Amino acid sequence: MFMFMDPTYLIIMVVGMALSGLAALLVKMQFARAQKIAIASGLTGREVAARVLRDADITDVEIVEHPGFLSDHYNPMTKTLALSPEVYNGITAAAAGIAAHEVGHAIQHARGYAPMWVRSALVPVANIGNMIGPWLVIIGAGLGAAHQAAHGGGLGYTLALAGVALFGTATAFSLVTVPVEFNASARARERLVALGITQPGEEDHAVRGVLLAAGMTYIAGAGIALMNLLYWAAQAGLLGGRRDD
Repeated sequence: MFMFMDPTYLIIMVVGMALSGLAALLVKMQFARAQKIAIASGLTGREVAARVLRDADITDVEIVEHPGFLSDHYNPMTKTLALSPEVYNGITAAAAGIAAHEVGHAIQHARGYAPMWVRSALVPVANIGNMIGPWLVIIGAGLGAAHQAAHGGGLGYTLALAGVALFGTATAFSLVTVPVEFNASARARERLVALGITQPGEEDHAVRGVLLAAGMTYIAGAGIALMNLLYWAAQAGLLGGRRDD
């Protein structure tokens, strides 16, 4: 049965959209709240990033302004830390938290943080797996993969199995992203307080709220990816079910 006509797949889609929507709403709410709290140090997001980089003895990372709302990211290939206008120029707890979080990724890169390298290595194959994997499972299912799984295999089962394996790399990418993001946030909060950029209490609490909300988006993404992986595994007959339709 074509996936968009499958009730199970439709349920996964609805649950996934709900989780993503709630996580995105939480981020916007926490960011808006933290945007109202000016930090006593008076540093802009760019200055926060520069201060934390200097403290970590990292001198080869360029800080640039990047268009787009919450488009902040660190590119390990170019060693560029891109901050959105609200963060680059902001003197709020939200700007400080996000700027320091992105520096956290630069520190991970410089210190050889293993999960970050694993995530980077997974990027190309995960992109391919996310696009091709489901279609291999669909083709394999059409060739009787589930039936073949119970009878020693066959072309359909082989194709479906390859599709699940490919899609599994995309799921692995989503799963390993969670500790990478939370580790960067932990590094950020610790450095902000240690350097006196943000103060314990309201400022630190606001930073924590923003970073925790951002982390929840990655947890939601990992959960959605895992649900999809289980769905495709079921289509391939790997979970013991028979899907001959």
